[in-house]
Amino acid sequence: MSNELTPVTLTRTSMYSDVTRTRTLNLRESDLKAYEGGKVLLQDAFPYLPPSDREWIKTGITDEEWKAMFAHVEDEDA
Repeated sequence: MSNELTPVTLTRTSMYSDVTRTRTLNLRESDLKAYEGGKVLLQDAFPYLPPSDREWIKTGITDEEWKAMFAHVEDEDA
């Protein structure tokens, strides 16, 4: 099994908006299998991915949706 990152196409449905999106991320398929099989934690499976990509894999939530969810908090801080 290769240890190189390869483009893998994933589809996730956002837990926030219920919108389904498909993205292609560079990762190791073995890491994805280990994570989806419950053998490793998300952050341990994909330490090489940015936190926003790991979050999308887990919840389907995008950066824009996170900003929308917490916009009221930023407004209160202003």
